Amino acid sequence: MSTTSSPDADASGFSAVSLARRLSRYRTPSYGRAAFEIAITVGPLVVFWILAWEAVRHHNWWGLALIPPSAAFLMRLFMIQHDCGHGAFLPGQRLNDWLGRALGVLTLTPYDYWRRAHAIHHATSGALDRRTIGGIDTLTVDEYRALPPLRRLGYRLYRHPAVMFGLGPAFVFLVQHRWPVSMTRDGWRPWVSTMVTNLCAAALVVSLVMVFGVMPFLLVYLPVVTLAASMGVWLFFVQHQFEGTYWARDGVWEFHEGAFRSSSHYDLPAPLRWMTANIGIHHVHHLSSKIPYYRLGQVMRDEPSLKQAGRLTISQSLGCVSLAVWDEAAGRLISFRQMWSDVRRARANPSAVAS
Repeated sequence: MSTTSSPDADASGFSAVSLARRLSRYRTPSYGRAAFEIAITVGPLVVFWILAWEAVRHHNWWGLALIPPSAAFLMRLFMIQHDCGHGAFLPGQRLNDWLGRALGVLTLTPYDYWRRAHAIHHATSGALDRRTIGGIDTLTVDEYRALPPLRRLGYRLYRHPAVMFGLGPAFVFLVQHRWPVSMTRDGWRPWVSTMVTNLCAAALVVSLVMVFGVMPFLLVYLPVVTLAASMGVWLFFVQHQFEGTYWARDGVWEFHEGAFRSSSHYDLPAPLRWMTANIGIHHVHHLSSKIPYYRLGQVMRDEPSLKQAGRLTISQSLGCVSLAVWDEAAGRLISFRQMWSDVRRARANPSAVAS
């Protein structure tokens, strides 16, 4: 897997801090480009949804084939909401906030609640002593081995692909996002955002059921939402849970280095880069989150040295699924199998480990 060991190891000789300064010139959103991005995302989504609902309502089951493309465009809509949360999609934070709140009704993501959690994720990326909300739970080898058996089982189930990319995303978007219990100390805004989103989403659901019927709703809407959620979680997972990622304890961790090195460059084919709104250029996004996603391609053209930093191909990303615990001694994510293999080897030859 091709990764750089640090930002300074890149061929251009840059540091993460100096790179962040250079990237500041790309942090200018455009009304025209934003309107275009909304149109080419919402338009196809609405068309696919209506065709699928109408087909299923008239028992034309080919309409189910439209679920994957519908989910892909719903995921892309979430990427727009994601940029709004960073104040990057439109000029002006207030416009971004109101657009993000409106999109949250379709993505079932209460904007102010999610924005707060995601900001924590960005502020602590790669900080081993500040693993809080907003990320994927990751234990160190020592932490996992110190757990009682039932909690070990719980963590293994949590990291299982069927849960991580199937049951988990469905639970987060359909259940967890309905009740922001993780932010009880963050004031009224996350609660108001969540409850207003819930009410608007409920009104949308009732309207869809009245127009298209219960069965088309259950057979189209819910699969689209859950599939889009799984797609999004997969992207988020491989952007941070890869072998060459970075974690460091307080005293060593530095914000810019953590942002850059803990995030991969998921090098997708051009059609998938477009569909995922360049979210695979995640190392640049974390280093300068105010850059609109529609300008990240220009960044990569102007800074070719960034192409190999943290690079992860589709075939390589499949191997990330087995990674589950952070080995502090080796400075890398490893699988449960590798962890126990290391433990057995250490027990068989303790003198070699000590040396």
